[in-house]
Amino acid sequence: MIPGRTQALLAQALEAGLCGAALGVVTAGGGRDTLFLGQAAREPELLPLTEDTFWDLASLTKPLFTAREVLRASEEGLIDLDDTLGTHLPDLAWMQETGLKSRTLRQVLTHSAGLPAWAPLYTWGDAALIRARVLQEPWHLTPPGEVVYSDLGYVLLGLLLERVRGQALRDFTLPPGLTFTPDPSHSAATERCPWRARVLRGETHDENGFALGGASGHAGLFGTLAAVLDQAQALLRGGWLSPAAQAAAVRLHVPGRTLAFVAPQPGWSGGGLCSPNAFGHTGFTGTGFWVDPERGLAWALLTNRVHPSRHTSTDIQALRRAVGNTLLAAQG
Repeated sequence: MIPGRTQALLAQALEAGLCGAALGVVTAGGGRDTLFLGQAAREPELLPLTEDTFWDLASLTKPLFTAREVLRASEEGLIDLDDTLGTHLPDLAWMQETGLKSRTLRQVLTHSAGLPAWAPLYTWGDAALIRARVLQEPWHLTPPGEVVYSDLGYVLLGLLLERVRGQALRDFTLPPGLTFTPDPSHSAATERCPWRARVLRGETHDENGFALGGASGHAGLFGTLAAVLDQAQALLRGGWLSPAAQAAAVRLHVPGRTLAFVAPQPGWSGGGLCSPNAFGHTGFTGTGFWVDPERGLAWALLTNRVHPSRHTSTDIQALRRAVGNTLLAAQG
């Protein structure tokens, strides 16, 4: 099911410097095929890649955990997608008139709430101080509607979920193979972090996610290839959520964005051969998964392209597109 051309592309990427890669393909009929190439780590020692290796999923946390949990809370009648942030975070921007309280959960999920993309939260202090300040920071907001990919919005959604459920994110029940606390000895290495002065294994690569305790709405989730494929297959076949919630999760709500995923557009990470109703998401560490219901195919490509440094020559976006295109072209 994984064609020779796809395997050759990945082998070439490893020869060019990529450390390790795990590719998995699933079909609507239940078929599954996987491929593991390279190493889990090169520094400080060479470590083998195995089927049960945990990968830092980075921003795959957004669809696979945060958006899904928001939709689950909606299924249970605990929240509504058109509730405002202020409804569930009444202390948000307290005694300020930033407009943030009136932005809706739907807008935050689709990155159209007008929040900035990022801020160096990890330089603000400890986790408790960051959590307090992120609610009170006088963020400069743009008018709602324009899509600006925002980690900050998902940080707020993580805080909201903790309020709604009354428990910390790391205590949420997760499907097998997904975790916020992986065994470092079974985890793929990411960066030789200048800030933390060590090669990272089993701890969140994202600086802000790490400073927030390793579990945040925007990053912190780890998973095996099998676990990510389980999620992709559930999306492909139905059953990821209730039919109503799953339909809402994958439907376009703003240009290029569903409630949980990125839709096909010029230069899309899934490749130009995907059908118009395909969807997927990527993570900074080199992870990604894509689902094409029209073709009955879904796939995940997990790499540690930031090992030993994010400043490498690996063109991960070009590799993702090439993998997607060769998989779809080889389909019968």
